[in-house]
Amino acid sequence: MRKMLAAVSRVLSGASQKPFAGSPPPRHLTVGRKLSSRYEVTFESAQASRVLVASRNFANDATFEIKKCDLHRLEEGPPVTTVLTREDGLKYYRMMQTVRRMELKADQLYKQKIIRGFCHLCDGQEACCVGLEAGINPTDHLITAYRAHGFTFTRGLSVREILAELTGRKGGCAKGKGGSMHMYAKNFYGGNGIVGAQVPLGAGIALACKYNGKDEVCLTLYGDGAANQGQIFEAYNMAALWKLPCIFICENNRYGMGTSVERAAASTDYYKRGDFIPGLRVDGMDILCVREATRFAAAYCRSGKGPILMELQTYRYHGHSMSDPGVSYRTREEIQEVRSKSDPIMLLKDRMVNSNLASVEELKEIDVEVRKEIEDAAQFATADPEPPLEELGYHIYSSDPPFEVRGANQWIKFKSVS
Repeated sequence: MRKMLAAVSRVLSGASQKPFAGSPPPRHLTVGRKLSSRYEVTFESAQASRVLVASRNFANDATFEIKKCDLHRLEEGPPVTTVLTREDGLKYYRMMQTVRRMELKADQLYKQKIIRGFCHLCDGQEACCVGLEAGINPTDHLITAYRAHGFTFTRGLSVREILAELTGRKGGCAKGKGGSMHMYAKNFYGGNGIVGAQVPLGAGIALACKYNGKDEVCLTLYGDGAANQGQIFEAYNMAALWKLPCIFICENNRYGMGTSVERAAASTDYYKRGDFIPGLRVDGMDILCVREATRFAAAYCRSGKGPILMELQTYRYHGHSMSDPGVSYRTREEIQEVRSKSDPIMLLKDRMVNSNLASVEELKEIDVEVRKEIEDAAQFATADPEPPLEELGYHIYSSDPPFEVRGANQWIKFKSVS
């Protein structure tokens, strides 16, 4: 230990004696007085922490106990212990922090009236989108409702493309035409605005997986507010009859718009709603619980047993949408209690630090990098041009020769280009 501290001391003292010439020093350095075009600099604690992190021996992995899932029509469920590697932990932390900061930036841009229209944020639910992605393959499929920003990111799109879509710019993932509720990526089918309507579409995607003979599954998500829709039960029935590789997932964040689940549903055991379809109830605030449950459900579907249902018990910090302050039907104290006891990012952070998978300083460095990424993406999303009016009819149809599309009146014509 003494040798390590001595080495760190030598590195810091040696570096502080070497001034920077020419260009200004890096951002993590504090610039002192300017002397003969050279800078006398002092290292901040961030630089010191980098050296300490580099010289510290972290564990490669750690084993954690996780909450047991409630089961329906299943003899066995996901494991109650799991291994988290340092590499995966850092990746999950960065992804969840990125989703959190992206949503907070969207909130800010909306209040500045740069983002207009509908906007539904998912901060608080980061363990759902990141945990689900961690439990499937990139070749698997996912479809969800309109609280879709997090899933759009975990499915592979950049923050820049997502924020630019929110601001209606040409560089957005749907060329600025979809907005908050309609985002798409490879093997990701939205972002759908009609409550519950994406569920039969997800069953259809699962049918295509089975028809094409591919070892793929479809994650079909909906909220507790949509769980009472009749079309969902019709999709259950068809998926069970045809043994489709479909994971039906209810994101239960306890409120459908401003109505609590107790006031909206005679039975709040959403994981049992499939009746003849097996189900799991999962702690949706714990990314490791979500990951292991998703792996279990995906393996169940790939084995040819048919569909399975998952209920993720989670919570949203914002209101239903940006027009909802979120405190007229629930108290600020309730929100704060969830933040202080069950925040998904804090839970992962505490596990990693306490198990020597990462240090507080290292995770703070990730926070700084994520904030910069979000700020850069926001600058792009506000400076990028809007799509030109003549492209309004583009991308309506796929693989068709161009043809004219009538606009708001019969005298306005747009060209449809796929």
